Amino acid sequence: MQFQNKNSMLCPGCRGLISRSEKKCPHCGLTRPGSWLKTNKLYAAFSDSEQLIQMILYANVGMFIVSIMINPGRSNYNFNPFTFLSPSNQSLLVLGSTGTVSIAQLGRWWTLLSANYLHGGLLHIIFNMIALRQLAPLAAREFGTYRMFSIYTIGGIFGFFLSYLAGVSYTIGASASVCSLIGAILFYGKSRGGIYGQEIYRQIGGWAISIFVFGLIVPGINNWGHGGGMAAGAALALLLGYRERKRETPGHRLLGLACGLVTVLVLAWSCFNGLLFVLLR
Repeated sequence: MQFQNKNSMLCPGCRGLISRSEKKCPHCGLTRPGSWLKTNKLYAAFSDSEQLIQMILYANVGMFIVSIMINPGRSNYNFNPFTFLSPSNQSLLVLGSTGTVSIAQLGRWWTLLSANYLHGGLLHIIFNMIALRQLAPLAAREFGTYRMFSIYTIGGIFGFFLSYLAGVSYTIGASASVCSLIGAILFYGKSRGGIYGQEIYRQIGGWAISIFVFGLIVPGINNWGHGGGMAAGAALALLLGYRERKRETPGHRLLGLACGLVTVLVLAWSCFNGLLFVLLR
């Protein structure tokens, strides 16, 4: 256990013990590690991949609870496993479901992000969160937390944007973002090669094939969002690089923090819309 005095702190970039007056972390090279901008909770979450992943999970669960509470009379409480605890379409639209209805008719471009944190039922969110919990730690280990979250956020946005261009009228769920992690890890496995890279590619390839088959069999699945998310994830992995080939840069950190800040603002706006709906109905 490390003991700190008032003049020492853990570097928000690498968690190494340093002096608060350091102008540059001697371990990871982070400049001004003691500044407020780098010791706030958002920045701190990115220094611990487990904490960041938990925050993503909590945000999804929190938005699911809000979506049910907004319009409880319309939520489905029977014990059909496919419809149990399903938020109403009205509450999901208020909170930020995306597609041609929200974007083309209502001009709500912010829903390309908010829809990634909304789910249509209990099984829907359980499946997506299980996939996130299994894939995100691997992506964070190979890309770092900043790049992982950037891929997750931007990939999800692109997946839903592609489905909008394809004419999908109404869509929600974290699967586009999760698929972007799949695309990034597939790129990593193929690019790295070797026994480890091939094994990663084979295992995650199984995920991709399963999602593709599931989308063909089950009606109502947004295959455009899944495919767009995977393609965006692979492209982002190529552009941003991974740890073995490219060390994390200040640009990576800035992009990750920007994605985090925009996500917080969009979800806050989503909840504000929900509150207005409850008060004015």
